Amino acid sequence: MKRRYLLALVAALPFRAMAQAPEPTGPQPELPKEKLVIVGHDGTQHPFEVEMALSQDQQVVGEMFRTKVPDDGGMLFDWAVPRESQMWMRNTLVPLDMVFINADGTIRSIAENTTPRSMAVIDSRGPVRATLELAAGTTAKLDIRVGDTVKQRVFGNAP
Repeated sequence: MKRRYLLALVAALPFRAMAQAPEPTGPQPELPKEKLVIVGHDGTQHPFEVEMALSQDQQVVGEMFRTKVPDDGGMLFDWAVPRESQMWMRNTLVPLDMVFINADGTIRSIAENTTPRSMAVIDSRGPVRATLELAAGTTAKLDIRVGDTVKQRVFGNAP
């Protein structure tokens, strides 16, 4: 019985591989947007309208092939539960700031001015609930730092 199950499982592997989504060749349509506010260490509030990447398909494509990220926009990748977040810039044409956010909404780490089209792994350095991609230079311009708070419904602290 176990042997038949294993043989059936092994036989199904090639079909499963063929069923995977094709490699993206262009940007995904704009995703639904929600309000997000970053509260700085000095209490300053920075509002954004961010696209919500909630499904795995949306998260795989992310900001790929886009030529601009609005100054007051970005994309929030909600992982649903805390986990390591490892991102890359494959097929991403513009530099980004990546903000890695703990389950309570505090910023765990920031990767500034990531390199377009790079396959280098950009790691959260610990489990996070979400990753926020912003236009490159935004975190420096607004003085956003590790420890600042992100207010959004996924963290249970919506503004």
